[in-house]
Amino acid sequence: MITVRLPDGSQREFDAPVTVAQVAANIGTGLAKAALAGKVNGDVVDTSYLIDKDSDLAIITDKDAEGIDVIRHSTAHLLAYAVKELFPDAQVTIGPVIDNGFYYDFSYKRPFTPEDLVAIEKKMTELAKKDEPVTRKVMPRDEAVAYFKSIGEAYKAEIIESIPADQEVSLYTEGKFTDLCRGPHVPSTGKLKVFKLMKLAGAYWRGDSKNEMLQRIYGTAWAKKEEQEAYLHMLEEAEKRDHRKLGKQLDFFHFQEEAPGLIFWHPKGWSIWQQVEQYMRKVYQDNDYQEVKAPQILDRGLWEKTGHWDNYRENMFVTESENRSYALKPMNCPGHVQIYNSDMRSYRDLPLRYGEFGQCHRNEPSGALHGMMRVRGFTQDDGHIFCTEEQIAEEVTAFHAQAMAVYAAFGFENIDVKLALRPDSRIGTEESWDIAEESLRSALRACGVAWTELPGEGAFYGPKIEYHLKDSLGRAWQVGTVQIDPSMPGRLGAEYVAVDNSRKTPIMLHRAIVGSLERFIGILIEHYAGALPLWLAPVQIAVLNISDAQAEYAQAVAQNLKKQGFRVHLDLRNEKITYKIREHSVQKLPYIIVIGDKERDAGTVAVRARGNVDLGVMPVDLLVERLKNEMDTKA
Repeated sequence: MITVRLPDGSQREFDAPVTVAQVAANIGTGLAKAALAGKVNGDVVDTSYLIDKDSDLAIITDKDAEGIDVIRHSTAHLLAYAVKELFPDAQVTIGPVIDNGFYYDFSYKRPFTPEDLVAIEKKMTELAKKDEPVTRKVMPRDEAVAYFKSIGEAYKAEIIESIPADQEVSLYTEGKFTDLCRGPHVPSTGKLKVFKLMKLAGAYWRGDSKNEMLQRIYGTAWAKKEEQEAYLHMLEEAEKRDHRKLGKQLDFFHFQEEAPGLIFWHPKGWSIWQQVEQYMRKVYQDNDYQEVKAPQILDRGLWEKTGHWDNYRENMFVTESENRSYALKPMNCPGHVQIYNSDMRSYRDLPLRYGEFGQCHRNEPSGALHGMMRVRGFTQDDGHIFCTEEQIAEEVTAFHAQAMAVYAAFGFENIDVKLALRPDSRIGTEESWDIAEESLRSALRACGVAWTELPGEGAFYGPKIEYHLKDSLGRAWQVGTVQIDPSMPGRLGAEYVAVDNSRKTPIMLHRAIVGSLERFIGILIEHYAGALPLWLAPVQIAVLNISDAQAEYAQAVAQNLKKQGFRVHLDLRNEKITYKIREHSVQKLPYIIVIGDKERDAGTVAVRARGNVDLGVMPVDLLVERLKNEMDTKA
């Protein structure tokens, strides 16, 4: 007798081994039709999977996140099937699931075209409607290599040859198409109903620029048509909000080939930077951080001690002088340890909090660069707290409050907190990991916050809390983090004198709230579609005159506002007022002041808020009061 335990606590008993599909049918016809896969003892498997012992089972449908992944993975295989039908000479390589979709890489004698994508998607629809069963079989490695070589799939054969000879591999077949895959897959192609091919791109075989350039086809797949339509609408909105496009349109910054992955800041963009940096500097000051500045270039020997030279060398910019090797710093922490080490520290000095707007450089691959979101030179609101084990929870709790206040100030209300736990490859004892992980859990409990745990995703030296912001389009961005590091201080000789006069190694907490300022500003631009709130806007107010008769009064108003601390643009050009209003509205300014004869004679101003909202005529003092309140509240 085999007992199958279900998520609701109920049990089903069977006289013989039973498949996931059979269990679903035993529960009900509706569930049998909806079943896409199963989760047996925590592992996601095909519906054909045979349960031959007592097990926990959850039936996976398109209502489950795992079900959507199965749909997307299966749709990637459907794409490859369609390509082989239309272009028999094409060779298939790999096709994984990615956020919101999938891709598949192909080797083919000519570039695919947009017209090809239309034909491929049409063929995918035809194949899905056939509702062909998707079947799995297991084959010895060498037999699988021979099979794929026999059908001319050299890339698949190469992948399998990298697997140990004594292992077996799984193959999935739908119709005339067979592919290498671990699975799981939907039971038949008819389950794949909502998908769309998105774009073409290039990709090197196995990510190595020395290898052949393959053709990558991206697609998206969903359970319901309305979900896909919502996603495509979000992409349209994201295209409008692209920080690279808005950066050029609003004259914030630009990029050019002579400095790949680096930003040329224009005056308006640099003004945004200054507002972010000065706000974060006040956060440092209000929370007893001492601001420091470490060198940009450090000797190779220091990077060898930290382990970066052996494990991170390919991402570091290296230089030499007088027969010594140096590296441009990719991170700030080693420099902060040197500042800590410059004096003897006592337990009375701890916690010791250092903060730096530290500029870092990382030699990112050119293909990975993406506007401000992935750059080679960036500045972090980086900080390091040196403390004892007993102080960890209190420091993390305080940091959490700081981070949440900052995100709220910048207009982010939807924050996901995640706890990344010990990875397989790590340093330190199990006891030290237990203490570190429980310290972070304890701090999060004290904050009264819900969190998701990410097993295996911590840093090699310690666990970390991650803060994921959701922007106005619902996209998640991981920005802030606080990490426990008991390793680097010891590697670099950091100590403090304990209560009993013994020498102990402090714990170091790595912390950042906005992370890379460049990336964070890019997120802000897209979140607000360039229409930044008053306190961040590079130009807050434009003062416009209707004719030369008001020029002197307009100048006086502008000067008054500047003295009050506002960033003001005075436009006295001899242009029609409608033209000037339209031009400044396109620049997404928070406020436009229009001055005519009536306003000049009455000592007032006519005020328009962003979005062509007419606030009417008011005295300048009343406008200043309104603006200052908006600045103070960061509304």
